[in-house]
Amino acid sequence: MKMVGLTGGIGAGKSAVAQRLAALGAVVIDADRLAREVVEPGTEGLARIVETFGPGVLDPSGALDRAALAKIVFANDDARRRLEEITHPLVRARTAELIEAAPPGSIIVNDVPLIVEKGMSRLYSLVLIVFAALDTRLDRLTRLRGMSRDEALARINAQATDEQRRAVADIAITNDGTPEDLDREVARAWERIVAS
Repeated sequence: MKMVGLTGGIGAGKSAVAQRLAALGAVVIDADRLAREVVEPGTEGLARIVETFGPGVLDPSGALDRAALAKIVFANDDARRRLEEITHPLVRARTAELIEAAPPGSIIVNDVPLIVEKGMSRLYSLVLIVFAALDTRLDRLTRLRGMSRDEALARINAQATDEQRRAVADIAITNDGTPEDLDREVARAWERIVAS
């Protein structure tokens, strides 16, 4: 079993790369998806978040109001750390379950936003990082995710820098071009992963 860490700054296109890797045969474990799963209504994760941040982080249906929570944690490093202390152990436990369930010989791609920030690169055989220019990322975040420019910049600035990411990247993919350009970049990366 080969373990690949996939990361990149918000808006760089990491999810698009993960989809292409899955199509090529990788078993993709999406930490963002798991982070949503562990805070669904009725979970220990959601109960602890409400206990920590108050009922204002719930929407009228009792589900997590992600926008309300984001306003708290992206403006305050201590609040973000408290959230991570709740969710990260739950995500790690679920990840371990999925890895255990993968077929023998699988190439596991862990799609994890905070590999660099949390010093996790040593956990993987290879680290694949997706890069995109700041203007490209801002455009995607404002146009596709509806963030204001200030919100997008705050999220970008809360993450590792490109220089910090380059320092741990075994494979770098640039995602500023067309979908066809990205297909070619991912195919080259996959060849390297399989051959390693």
